[in-house]
Amino acid sequence: MSGALADEAMERAGLAAHAGRLASELAHGQKRQLEVAMCLATQPVALLLDEPLAGMGAEESSRMLSLLRGLREGHAILLVEHDMDAVFSVADRITVMVNGTVIASGTPGEIRANREVQLAYLGEAEDSEVPA
Repeated sequence: MSGALADEAMERAGLAAHAGRLASELAHGQKRQLEVAMCLATQPVALLLDEPLAGMGAEESSRMLSLLRGLREGHAILLVEHDMDAVFSVADRITVMVNGTVIASGTPGEIRANREVQLAYLGEAEDSEVPA
């Protein structure tokens, strides 16, 4: 891998200002961004991400979601994530599973309106609205 690829990956991941630091010196969210940068340096066409927001605070999650939105063009992204608001904000298509069984698949709007999903994941009471 060339240094140029690594530099470009760090830039895309929002870490160019930290390129000279050791990974152990980075904050948790920055380490997660670094993981994405390491993937990007291999020039993938698809990214498989398992709970990339785990353990992040609001500011770190916001940075990661912004990064993921920026990567949508040019990369297929398979995202496993339990933060439904985050999923709704970045996904074009969502498949919802409960105990290994698909209960719904569709656009964020279709998933948001699906009663079975509301009951299983969004914790909605019968008369409440699903968040926009």
